Amino acid sequence: MFANLIGNNDAKDALRRMLSSGRIPGALLFTGEEGVGKRLFALELAKALNCRNPQGVEACDTCPSCIRIARSPFAPYSKEDDNKERLIWGEHPDVAMARIHKRMIRVGPIRELDREANFRPYEGRARVFIIDEAEGMNLQAQNALLKTLEEPAATSYLILITAQPAAFEPTIRSRCQAIRFAPIPAAEIEKFLIQQKGITPKDAALLAQTSRGSIGRALATDADTYREQRDAMLTVLQALVLTGDRVELLRSAEGLNDVKRKDEYECRLDVLESLIRDSWALALGRPENTIANGDQLPLLRKIAAGLNIRHAGSWLLQIEELRSELEVNINRKVATDALFLQMASS
Repeated sequence: MFANLIGNNDAKDALRRMLSSGRIPGALLFTGEEGVGKRLFALELAKALNCRNPQGVEACDTCPSCIRIARSPFAPYSKEDDNKERLIWGEHPDVAMARIHKRMIRVGPIRELDREANFRPYEGRARVFIIDEAEGMNLQAQNALLKTLEEPAATSYLILITAQPAAFEPTIRSRCQAIRFAPIPAAEIEKFLIQQKGITPKDAALLAQTSRGSIGRALATDADTYREQRDAMLTVLQALVLTGDRVELLRSAEGLNDVKRKDEYECRLDVLESLIRDSWALALGRPENTIANGDQLPLLRKIAAGLNIRHAGSWLLQIEELRSELEVNINRKVATDALFLQMASS
């Protein structure tokens, strides 16, 4: 049931109205930041459309159809023998998903979707096809999808999930009804982490505040690891603002590129950006209760007092430029050294 999902009450109301009226668009576009629950909402809608014992217009969560949809793994393509040219089917024969592989959704799964969407449901009342991270569709895949959108089957529904709706061709966007998903309030995330996941109040508060409204990000983050990463990035920020110690910056760049932490590289950049934003906000006089890293307020106040506001915006742009360069397989060590020294010279 939609009530079991966290946040986005406007989206819940919109979907309930569609179900109540019986006028559900053949194609829906779920847009919003990563990790705010779009995929869970899509599966909840699939359950509601196929539930054998609906509670009003919503799924009962207990019938065989609901249970099989809920526990369908829809795992990302990973194994070598996974066929990236096919849809991923779950336990329910009327619900399938196309997922990204190596930053791309190939045309194969979309062509299979087009074929399958023309069949009547095997078991339920509707066939539901979810395209996760749909912005990953290449032009060939988008053109194949357009054919399905132009000739929709009455018992088939498409749900496109994306954080980047502008990545689609206008002809696709115009044929989908968009539902916008907003970041989840930190208080709701904190409550969920404590009550549903058994996380300590101290860790839950930290994860909720630093999640930027993403329940997915909060669940994927280990609080102790985050604190360790933050301590390292605070050293960078202090060297930039308070001490001007370029030797410390180069030492931090070396630590950032430690082979033992290579999988944390972009996460640490995320943390550095978060600390810069917090310091910038404090320097601008924003309320302290809006600061993500609120448990570090004394140090952040000190950094904010010495921060040149114009530099903060420039630093964020420089970090994002580095991110774009990472896609072309640059030398991270050289690039990080250059980044920190460039930030120090701003």
